[in-house]
Amino acid sequence: TIQHFKSRLRSQGKTIRQWAAENGFPPNAVYRVLGGFEKGHFGQAHAILVKAGIKPADNEQLAAE
Repeated sequence: TIQHFKSRLRSQGKTIRQWAAENGFPPNAVYRVLGGFEKGHFGQAHAILVKAGIKPADNEQLAAE
């Protein structure tokens, strides 16, 4: 979940901005996804959720079905 992701970042001593830079995402896009303004069904928002470990990659999701 988003809360688990934020907790994991805190335990590593990282900010959301640092995580975004390390993973090649604009910080504002990451904040919008984590704040629930972007749902992450496709595109960059989806990629952010997958990279953060919040949502399974498309191929993982298809294998589970």
